Amino acid sequence: MMVNQVKDQQHIIIVGGGLAGLSAAEWLLRQTPSFRVTIVESAHRLGGVIQTVNREGWLIERSADSFLSARPEGIELVERLGLSKELVSIRPEARRALVWSPQKKDSGILLPVPPGFRLLAPGRIFPVLRSNVLSWFGRLRVAGERFIPKQKKQCIDESLESFAIRRLGQEAFDKLVQPLVSGIWTADPSRLSMAAACPEFFKMEQDWGSLTQGEKKRIAQLHGSVDASGARYGQFVSFRHGMQALISALECHLRRAGVQIVQDKVISLQHVGSAWQVALGKQIVRANGVVLAVPAAVASPILTTVSSKLSAELKQIEFAGAAIVSLGFHRQDITHPLTAAGMIVPRIAGKRILAASFSSSKFAGRAPDGSVLIRAFIGGALDAGVADLTDDEVLEEVLVDLKATLGLRGRPIMVQVDRWHTSMPQYNLGHVERINKIRQLEATLPSLGLAGGAYEGVGIPQVINSGQVAAAQAIADLNPHMNKSF
Repeated sequence: MMVNQVKDQQHIIIVGGGLAGLSAAEWLLRQTPSFRVTIVESAHRLGGVIQTVNREGWLIERSADSFLSARPEGIELVERLGLSKELVSIRPEARRALVWSPQKKDSGILLPVPPGFRLLAPGRIFPVLRSNVLSWFGRLRVAGERFIPKQKKQCIDESLESFAIRRLGQEAFDKLVQPLVSGIWTADPSRLSMAAACPEFFKMEQDWGSLTQGEKKRIAQLHGSVDASGARYGQFVSFRHGMQALISALECHLRRAGVQIVQDKVISLQHVGSAWQVALGKQIVRANGVVLAVPAAVASPILTTVSSKLSAELKQIEFAGAAIVSLGFHRQDITHPLTAAGMIVPRIAGKRILAASFSSSKFAGRAPDGSVLIRAFIGGALDAGVADLTDDEVLEEVLVDLKATLGLRGRPIMVQVDRWHTSMPQYNLGHVERINKIRQLEATLPSLGLAGGAYEGVGIPQVINSGQVAAAQAIADLNPHMNKSF
């Protein structure tokens, strides 16, 4: 499809039709309805990594299966699209997580993550003391976190592993923090930046002297409404028919509003006079502003011709990922009751899987009657060799671990393997400083914005926000008096 070019009308091109790009377009329609907006996407569909597959009664998410409603960006977008009635929360009986606790030899047991323990912060001490996830020494070490002095000299950054061991002890890091972290970032905790990935917890130490005290203050400010497991897991929401509902509604809304969607690849950018020239595979298009809503590794070569420094900084952002193995079973073939949102697996357990989500326990309508749907995650920064395995080999690795942890007795009746080995940005030490440099260089290029999960957050609300902010950046010089509210 050729891009329709209308003389004298302001034209914004959004490169990338994932969630960040679609959010940028939606924001532009609200703020500057007179502008023409074009989305250029190289794939045959919009949505990026977000996609729901419906296979004979199985509702399979290829990547994210929910988002946190506590941040406003996601919920507000849902409301504008008229999708609020389609939202579903995690079922009450599944509002907890389990952690595999290695025992003697090769055995182990699944135990609940202590209520009140939020990633790094023990908001409630008594559940930790009652939990068998940690030894008595490990429990007392966590309970004593409030007495560990904060660093005398304020540190700009620290690895998550160093921070967690210093505050909570080695055992709590190995058995709780590390598996919780790997389930979110698929990262190497010895390199993962606290300032970039967990700034809230990093600030707790400085403001309140301890994570325990900081978490209590946070809960008090919320009037106690977010106590650990149950209420917190209730803040994760999805859609009745899967996350694809968000993408489909966005696409429908944008097309109806006249946004042009072109399937093509952007080769390069040139800034000529007061406008951009966007070189596609089949044509060169003029634009007054550009949003680059593609992975940093894709944006880097596109920007080589306009800013070699910005291109080089983007190239330095590392990516990892995982394979997601979606498996359907007859209910009688799994002995575990699956009364949780999922399980996490510590690296010290010597298993290959990072975590597993009990999809049919979390949300209704994910599996046919009498069946269960489980999504297992394997790979990450510390197990890059998964990328070299065939789908069959990945499947067998996952089945071995599920047999040990969930009491699997039969073969799956449905299998889908989705590989995302270079899709997860790594917020390693130095990431905050790099992003500051990137933003400074971005600001020197008129009417251009960068969006996506590579910069300031990988969650769905953060990615939506990144698209909105990039859209505002792209038209800042064109409409200096606009309302920049998101």
